[in-house]
Amino acid sequence: MTTFETLDYTVEKGIARVTLSRPDVLNAINETMRRELAALPPLLEAPEVRVVVFTGAGRAFCAGGDVSLFEQEWRTPDFRAHSRTLTDTFDFLERLEKPVIAAINGVATGAGLQLALSCDLRFMAASARVGFRENFLGLIPGVGGITRLLRLVGPAVAKELIFFADLIGAEEALARGLVNRVYPDDHLLDETLAFAERLTRRAPQALGLAKLLINEAQNVDLHTGRTLEALAQSILLTTKDHKEGVRAFREKRKPKFTGA
Repeated sequence: MTTFETLDYTVEKGIARVTLSRPDVLNAINETMRRELAALPPLLEAPEVRVVVFTGAGRAFCAGGDVSLFEQEWRTPDFRAHSRTLTDTFDFLERLEKPVIAAINGVATGAGLQLALSCDLRFMAASARVGFRENFLGLIPGVGGITRLLRLVGPAVAKELIFFADLIGAEEALARGLVNRVYPDDHLLDETLAFAERLTRRAPQALGLAKLLINEAQNVDLHTGRTLEALAQSILLTTKDHKEGVRAFREKRKPKFTGA
């Protein structure tokens, strides 16, 4: 069992649960958490992990970067190098060929919301609030937040959220396309884990390539996108999981996928 100082990490029935655990400061990301998040990739790539769920301890998902970070005197090249640690972690989550879900149990701002945006799906507690507050510090969402938000909600909504820096509630976040589903507070984690458990029964390679193609198809022309689809399908046709799916269909039973 891997142990961390600022994260709780468990794997059960194919679901890796990562809980940001600095509840006394609303799970703000300090240097230790930044390093521990950067240590997750080899754990999440392990074959026993089928789905990843991020959530927060206590009453927040994550209130962003610890404010002490911004009280330091930075040379701009040093700060860019420092920021790459978090940027690379979020980029990894986006590239990971497994479903990644954010269970937003409370406030998610700044780097916390940017973490949620790097996940494939976002489920939100009814009382939670999200937003980019960087404008109040004279900053911008700088670790992938602008680009991911733009792709998710379009330029007009992205500008409104970043310019005004308001926190918005769950129903508005759902209407804006920021989150996929809203659940009552006390049902959020159970519903998220039930959803994740359903995904563990799907063919891992098919999920992984679907995620890869959905992400990449946004950046290529239609012809290239359809070529990539055909290539991915030709790979999946050779897998044991595909053969198992066909057999299960013929035998009128649920398939048992192994990732092979």
